[in-house]
Amino acid sequence: ASLRAQPTATGCRRTGHSPVTLVFLEDKAAQSLLNKMIHTSLVNTTNQVEVLQRDPNSPLYSVKTFEELRLKDKLLKGVYDMGFNRPSKIQENALPMMLAEPPQNLIAQSQSGTGKTAAFVLAMLSHVDPTNKWAQCLCIAPTYELALQTGKVIEQMGKFYPEVKLAYAIRGNKLDRGAKLQEQIVIGTPGTVLDWCSKLKIINPKKISVFVLDEADVMIATQGHQDQSIRIQRMLPKECQMLLFSATFEDSVWKFAERVVPDPNIIKLKREEETLDTIKQYYVLCSDKEEKFTALCNIYGAITIAQAMIFCHTRRTAGWLAAELTKEGHVVALLSGEMTVEQRATIIERFREGKEKVLVTTNVCSRGIDVEQVSVVINFDLPMDKDGNADNETYLHRIGRTGRFGKRGLAVNMIDSKHSMNILNQIEEHFNKKINKLDTDDLDEIEKISN
Repeated sequence: ASLRAQPTATGCRRTGHSPVTLVFLEDKAAQSLLNKMIHTSLVNTTNQVEVLQRDPNSPLYSVKTFEELRLKDKLLKGVYDMGFNRPSKIQENALPMMLAEPPQNLIAQSQSGTGKTAAFVLAMLSHVDPTNKWAQCLCIAPTYELALQTGKVIEQMGKFYPEVKLAYAIRGNKLDRGAKLQEQIVIGTPGTVLDWCSKLKIINPKKISVFVLDEADVMIATQGHQDQSIRIQRMLPKECQMLLFSATFEDSVWKFAERVVPDPNIIKLKREEETLDTIKQYYVLCSDKEEKFTALCNIYGAITIAQAMIFCHTRRTAGWLAAELTKEGHVVALLSGEMTVEQRATIIERFREGKEKVLVTTNVCSRGIDVEQVSVVINFDLPMDKDGNADNETYLHRIGRTGRFGKRGLAVNMIDSKHSMNILNQIEEHFNKKINKLDTDDLDEIEKISN
């Protein structure tokens, strides 16, 4: 790839956001980047894919092999070289639409690890005419780091297709006004891409045949990016293929998607009903933080046979708890908000490989992280919303990771005040499920589940 920009300090353009918005964006973007880094292979998803066609009368094609797509040999070789043996669930449905003639627009919901990036990269590489030395495919991502991650996939998949070149439209990659781009694929962030299309005239938007907007839910977390994305889209020709991807689809994302993608086909993931039926839940009564720690040490022996996650409300508590457990001679890993994304990815990878059996973390760090082999979750602090009430969704997300794929799971909740007991009662009421007090006899049961 040409024009490889050297990584520079991260940060947002000055767009007049409040610090809260910036923190939210960086949190969402960091989460997304982290997931891309830790999902180096496809995730075993049980979600069903739902396809809504623009024209319900046209036949619905899905493929079970990459050969059925009649890809150029150079691309097929690249796909297999990346370790994809057969299309993932989302690829089975999305690729025939993306590679159709005439091209079809698509809005798709998919999380990291579903093969989504590989799918749209394959679409871009398939549509490029390498004999034309100008920008033909344009992909925008919310941050510099996410753009580089997608760039890596383009380089890997296009390894045997050296005639196709890639340019990065990201900050720090300064080009002069009117400089003519020879690269056929451009990936970048909205602000720089908009500058290259309008102010600097480096890209001729009328010659773009494929436009990809990735991580739409992260993109709209900042108003500036949303406006810039819409301005870029409006410069493109009517026949340009528009592809938009997002992990979540709350109303604001849908509104944005509909503005950017006309007449789309839609691929959604049917969320599996997360259930607490296979998860044993207990609580332990304590008087303060120190007593919670003692109780944790008492059940520690029973849980370390399996992989366990311990959740704390603040960074400070997480740091204190990890240090105390380490003093007691326990091997634990700590995931904390002030770490870089790379450091977090390394810790999660070690935990997934079983090098550390216990991971102490705060809520923010754990969002979206799937470690299939977790069978025990301990809520050192119960999840609360900003008003101090039970955060039921977070509770479900935390403990739901233990009972996946029909496995039995275990959740232990530490109670140290009237307030935390009140939160536990709210959780019981919400899920209509009684949570039992943990007795010493239950430790044998815990060991059985952990095994």
